[in-house]
Amino acid sequence: MTKGVTLVLGGARSGKSRRAQALAEAATATRRVFIATAQGFDAEMRDRIDRHRADRDARWSTVEAPVALAAAITAADGPDAVLLVDCLTLWTSNLLLAEHPLDPALDALCDALAAARGRVLLVSNEVGWGIVPDNALARRFRDLAGIVNQRVAATADRVELVVAGLPMVLK
Repeated sequence: MTKGVTLVLGGARSGKSRRAQALAEAATATRRVFIATAQGFDAEMRDRIDRHRADRDARWSTVEAPVALAAAITAADGPDAVLLVDCLTLWTSNLLLAEHPLDPALDALCDALAAARGRVLLVSNEVGWGIVPDNALARRFRDLAGIVNQRVAATADRVELVVAGLPMVLK
C-alpha cells in the first residue's frame, strides 16, 4: 500500500513499533517523517527515545508532537510522504495529564487522517487486556486509550495487531 492509514496495535514490547517502521521503510515514499509523541521527562523515557532514534537512518526526519498531533500530520503530509506516529497512547496520556479535552483533539486527528494524501502509520498500545487499574486516573487513561484506538481503527484503511512480534491483520 503506497497511501492510506494503518493502525498497528499491540501490548508492551510486542514488536508493534518495529513492525510499523518496517512498513514505513518498505513504502515507496521519498519523504519519511517520524512524528514523536513521547516526552523525555525521566532517564528511562530519554533512553527509550534515544533507542528509537538510533533505529532510524538519515532518510528520516523527526517532528515532536506531544499534543498537537493533528496539526503535525497535516503539516508533514503529502503524496510523497510516509508518516509514522509513535504512539497514540502517549499522546492520549499527554492530553489527559495536560487536561486537554480528548473529543476535539480526537476529532481533529481523525479528520487529518481522513484527509491524508500520503501514507500514515500509527502505533498504539492495546491496554484493555490487563487487570483493572487500582486508581481513577489509570482507569480513565485505559478507557480513553480504548476510545482512541476504536476511533482511529474505524478511520484506518488497515489495522494490524502485533503479538510476540507476529502481525495479524484485523482490518
